Amino acid sequence: MTAGADGRPHRRSVAVIGGGISGLAAAFLLRNAGLDVTVLEGSPRLGGKLAVSEVGGIAVDAGAEALLARRPEGTGLIGELGLSGQLEVPGTTAAGIWTRGSIRPLPKRQFMGVPADLGELAATGILSADGLARAQRDLTMPDTDPGADVPVASRVGDRFGAELVDRLVEPLLGGVYAGRCEDLSFQATLPALAKAAHGHSSLTEAAASLMPAVPAPGTQVDRGRAAPVFTTLTGGLGTLPSALAAASGAVVRTRAMVRELVRMPGGWRLTVGSAHAPELIDADAVIIAVPATPASRLLTGISGPAAAALGEIRSASMAIVTLAYPVAAFPEAVTGSGFLVPAVDKRAVKAVTFSTVKWPHLRTPERDLHLVRCSVGRLGEDAVLQRDDAELAAIASADLADAVGVRGAPADVRVSRWGGGLPQYSVGHLDRVARIRAGVEAEPGLAICGAAFDGVGIPACIATARMAADQVLAYLGGHGGQPTDGRRQ
Repeated sequence: MTAGADGRPHRRSVAVIGGGISGLAAAFLLRNAGLDVTVLEGSPRLGGKLAVSEVGGIAVDAGAEALLARRPEGTGLIGELGLSGQLEVPGTTAAGIWTRGSIRPLPKRQFMGVPADLGELAATGILSADGLARAQRDLTMPDTDPGADVPVASRVGDRFGAELVDRLVEPLLGGVYAGRCEDLSFQATLPALAKAAHGHSSLTEAAASLMPAVPAPGTQVDRGRAAPVFTTLTGGLGTLPSALAAASGAVVRTRAMVRELVRMPGGWRLTVGSAHAPELIDADAVIIAVPATPASRLLTGISGPAAAALGEIRSASMAIVTLAYPVAAFPEAVTGSGFLVPAVDKRAVKAVTFSTVKWPHLRTPERDLHLVRCSVGRLGEDAVLQRDDAELAAIASADLADAVGVRGAPADVRVSRWGGGLPQYSVGHLDRVARIRAGVEAEPGLAICGAAFDGVGIPACIATARMAADQVLAYLGGHGGQPTDGRRQ
């Protein structure tokens, strides 16, 4: 807080453009800094790709349904909100791959599909005999590290062959990015493996170096004390945005689309709303927390290099079809958390989660239902996503019937569409991110965060939000210019 020309104290103001998890986290992280923070979200609701609604009378996530528990950013923020008591752990994480005519167990010792134990891989039956023989060559081939960034399909395929990429790596990466291994960057999507590969002659050995140590024979392992890989909230991760908004103390507005951002003496001016009735908001600092394409538009005229690099980041669309079935519709007890489907097997559904098995807290005595979450859509599969909700639900039901023999129609259905929801980390992504950050950091009082940079998961988004909040606080705590009063004009 500083004194203005009239001698009265003025609080410095920050505008956060975007009310998804990144923008709301940034606002929350600024809560104790004595700032006037305003969050401006263009859509009718907060949360971005986090949302929750009922299916079969049960509240279940329509977007992201789990976060990595082993990264501290997500669980740490939930702890700061006082919600640690609502964290839930999976009942099982045993998943499969539906390929070559049956659901086969996903190897436990693998890193995003790159095997750390070729013997375990052989036992799953995921690969044909020829495909397995080709994969085993990784152990004897000379080092083929290309040095420069290359597609995942090229780097992993050179070591293990195309079949392993198609039937194991692609389903796992496709589940995260809805992208294609021929396009996704090895360094950006598998950074830990890329780093480990420098110290090992084979990718199998590199992947093994990232795995927990194998217990010695006869050693008792306390499975109950093993740290969970994933966690969620009792009411769904879709409840997190409203909790963040309430705890941030910020002014949070929806239906407030920011159409233009310009630098002014001492700060920034945002144009909000329609062209015929624009609202002007002044702020000392701005955090951009929207996807790459709208962020590129806002930065045009401010930082050409950053805008251009953002414009190079493509996005993929997808849909989540959630089906509620009577438990009796399944011919056998459902025990696993779900399965992935390789694109090479030509199915519309790319992943299935048995939500009420993975998350036992969703089961209720009064509703004897299984909730099944089906993901549809990869980069370039726009045709299937153009079908209406009823058609998408029918396609998902048919694939599920073929996979596990479920009988009859679902008792309830919800289709959630996420247009352009997943940024693609294509080859050269790390260089693009460096250009974006350099361009933004050259503009005093401006920061940027979101899923387009260092990871699409919730903890990664929160990490970028913290980085953006720290940049703004450092700027405002330094020279920072004369404070505005955050006024609307």
